[in-house]
Amino acid sequence: RRHRAARPPSVAMFWPSSSSAQKGTFRPKKNFNTSKGAALKQHIDATLGSGNLREAVLLPPGEDLNEWLAVNTVDFYNAISMLYGTLAEYCIEANCPTMCAGAKYEYRWADGVKIKKPIQCSAPTYVELLFVWVENQVDDERLFPQSSDTFPDDFLVAVRKIFTRLFRVYAHIYHSHFSQIVSLGAEAHLNTLFKHFVFFTSAFSLVKREELAPLGELVDGILGVARPAQQAGGV
Repeated sequence: RRHRAARPPSVAMFWPSSSSAQKGTFRPKKNFNTSKGAALKQHIDATLGSGNLREAVLLPPGEDLNEWLAVNTVDFYNAISMLYGTLAEYCIEANCPTMCAGAKYEYRWADGVKIKKPIQCSAPTYVELLFVWVENQVDDERLFPQSSDTFPDDFLVAVRKIFTRLFRVYAHIYHSHFSQIVSLGAEAHLNTLFKHFVFFTSAFSLVKREELAPLGELVDGILGVARPAQQAGGV
């Protein structure tokens, strides 16, 4: 059976500019059509609609953890890919020659298959490669089984890698494109999406603490974590 269903973002969504749409930077959303996925989708929509993001991320009673992770993996991918698409005219090679999150953090791309040795690339190239990679992971019948209930032993490892890499897109947006996000009137939307992302990844230990460092202060603020005095301050 097909077990995952993606939802449209439940928070207010801003629409892409016509120029971004014409450039083909908006990717079609991933969808999964199963009775189980549909039920989980309804639960996500209902809890998000309540405005309680901490509650929204919790595993529903009696549900399978892998199913829940699978549905949400697609949800969060859809959300960040749509958000990033609104920045297409700003995040270009001339403006973002490297995939970075401030001056201290740079990300290099490798997928372990076509590109085994990490390569330096522009932010738009990195994000494009990342999004294609995520889609390939989700479409992999072995990794995200669509006709059975059996998830592979390495499923959680794969999900953690997906979320870790999706975080890098948020880190780049906050460090390099926040002013554009504000000009688009999308600041509240970005903050809500990221807050939801942080609650979910924290609840299921999907992203290591060191990977969150580029936005460490923001993450701690969302989670209500007190920062040691020597770590206080911006990244």
